[in-house]
This record gives sequence, C-alpha cells and structure tokens, in this order.
Amino acid sequence: MEKINNGIIRNEAGKDGLILGLVTVVFMFASQFAGKIGSPALSGVLGFFLWLAKFLGCIFLMRWFMSRLVAKYEGVIGADTFRLGVWIALFSALILSAFTLVNMLYISPDAVSESFDQIFAQMGPMLDSNSQEALTALEPKMPVIAFFSNLIYCFLFGVILSAILSRNIPKADPFAGVKADDDDDVI
Repeated sequence: MEKINNGIIRNEAGKDGLILGLVTVVFMFASQFAGKIGSPALSGVLGFFLWLAKFLGCIFLMRWFMSRLVAKYEGVIGADTFRLGVWIALFSALILSAFTLVNMLYISPDAVSESFDQIFAQMGPMLDSNSQEALTALEPKMPVIAFFSNLIYCFLFGVILSAILSRNIPKADPFAGVKADDDDDVI
C-alpha cells in the first residue's frame, strides 16, 4: 500500500469531485425535467423525491470516497479524510455551479424570465416602482448570482459534511495506547 500525501489527496479528490459533480448535475436536469411533467402536484412530489435522492446520494458518495481512501492508502487519519472531503466539495461545487450557469445562459434561458414573470404576477401589485425597477435590474444578473450562491452553498455543505463524516473515518481505536496490567484481577 502506498503512503498518503497531499498530492494523492488532491488527485483522488479531483476524480471524486468530478463524479460527485456530474451526479449532482444529472439530478439538477432531472429535477428541471420533472418540473415540466404533468400537474404541479405530481411535479412537486417527484421533485421532492429527486431532491431527497440527491441529498442522500451525496452523503453516501462522500462517505464512500472517504472510506475508499482509507482502504486504498496507508496511514490515513481523520484529517486526511477531512481534507479529501473539502477538496471534493470544492471541485464538485465548481462543476455544479458551472453547469448551472451554462443552463441558465444557454440551455434554458427562458426559465429565469419565467420565474421573474411569476414573481411580478404574484407580488407586482404590492411593490412600489423602485422595487419593481430593482427586480427588473436583477434579472440579467441572475445567472451570475446563481453561480456564486450555488458555489458557496455547495462548498459549505460539503465542508460541513466532511467534518461530520471524517470524525469516524477511519475508525478510531478507543483503546490505542492503553496498556494491559496483568496484576489486576477482574472479579
């Protein structure tokens, strides 16, 4: 078995981040497609189950990537698995955010204008002219806002998930360093 180092961690994280990012992108497009199927109630239920599958799948994949690192390399400690998780979170967040930006700009640019049309239809009468102008000015900036907010959210979620999972990966021996005393008799 090869001994772990920072280069190995970044290399593994790059591959794992690509996989996690692409899986999340598939769920993003599936949710977008599910929103256009049938009634709003059916779309909502299907969207919820897709979100739940994505959420649990991301947790499972992150745990699997960390466990695989421990099994593959020698001397892996919790700090190494945490570092792997942080790098995976960064790479997958970049991939998902880039695909979100491309989706909003080129694949389905009408989705942003449809969303703003719904906002104006529901809240338009309650807004004054300054608020309406501010919302109108916000619409062309929405893809960039979505890119950075998605990047920050996904990265922070990944860092928190990494911190939680790395506490138990690799398994810690609670009795390491405890010496057995032969003189003590257990009754």
